[in-house]
Amino acid sequence: MFPTLAIFKASPVSQPFKRAQLGLFQGKSKRYGNNVPHSKHKTRRTWLPNVQRKRLSSEALGKDLRVKVTTRALRTIKKVRELAFNAADLEVELGEQHGGVDNYLLRTRHDLLGWEGLRLRTVVREALHNQAEVSETPEQKSERELSRRTEQAKETRNRELMHLHIASRPTLATARAAREKAVKALDGEAKPGKILEYLKKQRKDQKSLLGFPTFNTLTTKHV
Repeated sequence: MFPTLAIFKASPVSQPFKRAQLGLFQGKSKRYGNNVPHSKHKTRRTWLPNVQRKRLSSEALGKDLRVKVTTRALRTIKKVRELAFNAADLEVELGEQHGGVDNYLLRTRHDLLGWEGLRLRTVVREALHNQAEVSETPEQKSERELSRRTEQAKETRNRELMHLHIASRPTLATARAAREKAVKALDGEAKPGKILEYLKKQRKDQKSLLGFPTFNTLTTKHV
């Protein structure tokens, strides 16, 4: 009769800090606590993150981004920019480095970016992808396509070899069949030592027929 009754009776689900989803807060959220003076009379209070409106220059987009950032995120962005500049001065290979907000958006974990940070990350990635496609020559495009196909073929081959290796592993059924075959060959003698010796001899003969050298594990010499 009342379909929404179960909804009201359900336990409340914790919601994310909505304000943090509209900017770069780097995991900062509203915190709760108490003020405890000398009189020990506690007063409930909250702490809000220090949020500022900033214009951050994006090299990938070629313009400034107006975002809300916390002081912690802003300090991280400045450190990333200094790291990129120091790497350029020292001529250190760090891949595709884009100092500032671009590098921050590309390298920060998704749970610290929030909704707005993930949206800006997608925009920056698309801009970098378009720039790479425009600046590439036909020879570079063909080399990139060839390397991509080579890596794909290697992954496919490795996957097939892994499946073959897993399929060739001995199972309980194959071990039971080998034991029964050994018992028949030994005229019903089912002593474990005799069966193991027979199986080792069969394996050694099989390897010698296939051309594999056999070694003595104690002396590491050809047998």
